[in-house]
Amino acid sequence: MTDLTPKERFMRALECKDVDKVPVCSVTQTGTIQLMEITGAKWPEAHFDAEKMATLAIAGHEVAGLEAVRYPFDGTDIPQTLGCKIIEGTYDTQPSIVDFPCKKSKDVNDLDIPENLLECERVATLLKTTDIVKERVSDEIPVVAGMLGPAALAMSLVGAKNYLMWFISKPDTIKELLTIGTDICIEYSNALLEHGADVICLPDSEAGPDLIPPEFFETMILDEYKRLNQKVHGKTIAHICGDASDILEPLSTSGFDGISIEEKVDVGYAKSIIGNKACLIGNISPVHTLLGMPPEKLKEEAKACIDDDIDILAPGCGLAPHTSLKNLKAFVDSRDEYYLEKEG
Repeated sequence: MTDLTPKERFMRALECKDVDKVPVCSVTQTGTIQLMEITGAKWPEAHFDAEKMATLAIAGHEVAGLEAVRYPFDGTDIPQTLGCKIIEGTYDTQPSIVDFPCKKSKDVNDLDIPENLLECERVATLLKTTDIVKERVSDEIPVVAGMLGPAALAMSLVGAKNYLMWFISKPDTIKELLTIGTDICIEYSNALLEHGADVICLPDSEAGPDLIPPEFFETMILDEYKRLNQKVHGKTIAHICGDASDILEPLSTSGFDGISIEEKVDVGYAKSIIGNKACLIGNISPVHTLLGMPPEKLKEEAKACIDDDIDILAPGCGLAPHTSLKNLKAFVDSRDEYYLEKEG
C-alpha cells in the first residue's frame, strides 16, 4: 500500500477503496498568477491555446506539488461552441458569458448543435491539450479534465433569469435543455477519456439547492445524471458549489464516482449521508483559507478536514488566481505532515 503511485491512490480513493494516505490535489481550476509567471503560459491565452493550457495545468503538479493535472481553467468552451458570446477575461479573471442564444423558450428549438462537435475549435483545443498532457506527464499522475455539467450548460444557454423561471413556467423546455446538455457531456467526456484523461469533473452548481429546490433536482436532473454515468466510459466527479447538503443523498445514487463539495457543507455530515456510495472530495475554502490564511493556519484547517474523513483533500472550488505558491505547497505539505504526526 505504501508503494501506491499518485494515480493509483487517486483512482482507489474514487472507488472508495483503502489508500495509504488521502490524495491531495484539485479537481477544479488550478491556474494561478505565480504559476503563469513561472511557466510563461498566461491567461487569457492559456484558455484558448492547447500548448499553453497544458503547460499551465502541468505546473499545478510539477511546481506546486498537487497530485493531479487538471484543466481547463474555465467553463466557456461548450457554451461558446453553442452560440454564447464571451469575453476572454484577463491575466487574473476567467472568460465569462455576456450573451446567450435562447432568449425565449422557442429559441431552444432553433439551437444550433454542431454535428461535428468534437472538431469545433474550443472542443478540439481541449482534446489536443489532453494529448499534450499525456505526452509530457508520467502515467503515474492522474489527469482530470473538466467541463460544465448539464444544468450549468442549460443556464449558460438561456441566462439565469430564464433558467430559474422556466423550471416553474416551462419545465418541458428545461427538460429538453438538460437532455441536450447531457448528450453533449456524454460525447465530450468519452472523447476526452479516449484521448487519455483519467477522470472527468463536471462542475454543475446550477443543479444545487442554492439555485433550485431539491425536489427539482430529483424530478428534473437526477435521471439525466444517471443516464450520463451509464453512458460515460470512465470515472466522473460532480462538483457542486454552495450548500449541497439537501441533495447529497440523491446525488450519491446518481453514479458519480466522486462528489466535490465546498466549505459550506459539513464534511462529517456529508460523509454520514454519502458513506461509501461515492468518494467525498473537498472542501478547503479557496478564498478564505488557500488565498487568505498564513501557511500554518491553512495547514491546521487541512488536517482537520482529513480528520473529518474527507476522501480526497482538495479546494472547495477553483483556486483564486492570486493564491500564493507558498500556500499551495503548504496545502500539499499539510497532508504529508498529518500522517507523519499520526505515526509519531
